[in-house]
Amino acid sequence: MKRSRKLHLLRRLSQALFLAFFLTMPLFNILRYDSDSKELYILGKVWSLGITDALNNGTLYGSGEVALMIILKAIIPWLLVLAFFPVMGAIFGRFFCGWLCPEGFLFEFADYLNRKILGRRSLLGKNNATNNADLKGRGLFAILAILFYLTVPPLIGALLSGYFIAPSRIWREITTLQLSTGLAVGMIGVTLYIIITSIFVRHIFCKYVCAPGLMQMLFGWFSPKSLRVAFDRKNFSRCTDCRRCERVCFMGVKPRSTKKEINCVNCGECITACREELGSEGGLFSFSFGGVTANHHDTEVPIPSTSQKVHNPRSRDISSHWCVK
Repeated sequence: MKRSRKLHLLRRLSQALFLAFFLTMPLFNILRYDSDSKELYILGKVWSLGITDALNNGTLYGSGEVALMIILKAIIPWLLVLAFFPVMGAIFGRFFCGWLCPEGFLFEFADYLNRKILGRRSLLGKNNATNNADLKGRGLFAILAILFYLTVPPLIGALLSGYFIAPSRIWREITTLQLSTGLAVGMIGVTLYIIITSIFVRHIFCKYVCAPGLMQMLFGWFSPKSLRVAFDRKNFSRCTDCRRCERVCFMGVKPRSTKKEINCVNCGECITACREELGSEGGLFSFSFGGVTANHHDTEVPIPSTSQKVHNPRSRDISSHWCVK
């Protein structure tokens, strides 16, 4: 396994693990609201303000104590939840989007299937398959895509319903094929949402609709020290103009641009692509807090034309960055 792809594989692993964690949180009562008992479970315990218990025990001494309990157990925790993505954005930029977001993970898998079936990342995009050999197995991947969308989205819908319906009840209803209205609506709704967004919307949603992503983008944009992908302009002459860094970017970012890219999700795919082109020790991209490049005070260096392109024996086209070939 090539050393240059370790970053790519690490990102895929982090995405898969976080997706599994996100879907199974209700199973372990890490976070869920039981619509039957009207109880909120957090970290295995029922979360309550404690006002009712204090009233029943006669230990509530006045409105001041009630206000304090509300502040400590309701307002402050909620503010901490709301602050998560702004703080993440200010420090790590859109790192969550590129490395952890479950929806982004599914969108990228849809990109991969689209490339294998149609030779392009999106339905309306240009055909970017390198040759006809890349599409030889399109029939098999088409079957895989159909099976995936018939099975995985309903399963995800059932697991997500666990945030509001007791997992034991969901299991009982599925095994007996007697789905309640709530579970049926949850499974059908999630299935339709995943199919529609994965086929037609995808990363447009990430750019313009996703609230957590937009918060990270906003705070990452204004933060002078947020994590960014930096391009080493000091060694720009080593660039072969293969444009692999642009082709692997599913957000449509121009990685070599001197401008601050607001849609960059710090996925690091351009880092991997450049290392594959120039060697694991010679890539021109790297993660940097603040995104300071090697000669950031200089004006933008023009990208070499095709006639000026530096020959590199490692240069080759790539059809996908999803799996290791």
